[in-house]
Amino acid sequence: MNKKRRLSSQEYIDGILDGDRLVLSRAITLIESTNTLDIVQAREVLAGVISHSGNSLRIGITGVPGVGKSTFIETFGTYITGEGRQLAVLTIDPTSQLTHGSILGDKTRMEELSRNPNAFIRPSASGDALGGVSNKTREVILLCEAAGFDVIFVETVGVGQSETLVKGMVDFFLLLMLAGAGDELQGIKKGIMEMADAVVINKADGENLKAAKRAKAEYQSALHLFPEANSGWIPQVKTCSAQEGTGLEEIWDMIQQYANRVQGNDFFEKNRQKQQLNWMREHVNALLINNFYEAEQVKEILPKIIEQVESGELPALNAAVQLIDSLNQK
Repeated sequence: MNKKRRLSSQEYIDGILDGDRLVLSRAITLIESTNTLDIVQAREVLAGVISHSGNSLRIGITGVPGVGKSTFIETFGTYITGEGRQLAVLTIDPTSQLTHGSILGDKTRMEELSRNPNAFIRPSASGDALGGVSNKTREVILLCEAAGFDVIFVETVGVGQSETLVKGMVDFFLLLMLAGAGDELQGIKKGIMEMADAVVINKADGENLKAAKRAKAEYQSALHLFPEANSGWIPQVKTCSAQEGTGLEEIWDMIQQYANRVQGNDFFEKNRQKQQLNWMREHVNALLINNFYEAEQVKEILPKIIEQVESGELPALNAAVQLIDSLNQK
């Protein structure tokens, strides 16, 4: 296939549904593009594959710095593919707000998994998206599902509001933690703990094994203090060593138990429906903001208003009202 030739929308759709990795990669690039032609074609491709999506288990993975997320994802991903699953790993690299560059080094740090025929790794730059999550991650999930991947990992950069955003696009949210670093609950936001469907304490090996077991008991006690989740699932705490490959079977069994529980009580489907509606509203908001700043009336007065706000001459609220009112002027 000539990479320089622009594929038609139908070629993208057929390639994705056939599980063609190269076409999938190109489709993701298309989805992430800000080019006007690409945006229009991306919508056609999404419309063509959406009926084949939704058949995966979406798992969000976050964790504190130094917890070993990459090693865990590679080891756990290898285990899951060994169970006969097709795995897509979507990892978000933070984009520098100064240089607007990102590392995109996930295939380098997951060498074994990147060579796995049953796995697909796609790093994406977060761009200007809030919280370090690519603003096209949801669409990429749909493409991967249509291509036949039945387990999707979404890795967060572990900062800011990324956890909240990823929680809103996955079925199961896993929080990786470490033991032996002082007070186990220090520095952990209550909100993140409340979102977790499971806490997994990594690096439970060697001299750290005893500390990991102690941390497990502490986390389990802390989780019981939170209100019962709408899913009816009681969050669990597991230990593992991604380095040694221990504890992975128990984690996978737990996730499958969760899936069986929420699919049995209808929470799974209702949660997906809620996520879809929130997704639509987010796109409406984004399109409205984009169209607002692209309007000629706004472009005409924006530089002067920015100057007045920066100098303190014009209150920010008054500036916003003037900008909005300008849209009503012919």
